[in-house]
Amino acid sequence: MNFSLTPTLEQFVRDQARSGNYNNASEVVREAIRLFMRTEKINAIKMENLKAAIQVGDEAINRGESIAFESDEDMDSFFAKL
Repeated sequence: MNFSLTPTLEQFVRDQARSGNYNNASEVVREAIRLFMRTEKINAIKMENLKAAIQVGDEAINRGESIAFESDEDMDSFFAKL
């Protein structure tokens, strides 16, 4: 697999490889991809949690268990009472 990096990213990879924390540039890139994969997994979990929370909210609205705010002041007042 071949890919291109911007000069800035290439320099960053070289610097990281030279830092002694990695043996070579390939290790730096592999670690970056692992971190990206972890971030994507976390984002997918957050999205599923958000979808579930929206579903719970929609179900509550359908049961009439909701409050409609007519203004920002109404919302502020509601939260101030909590």
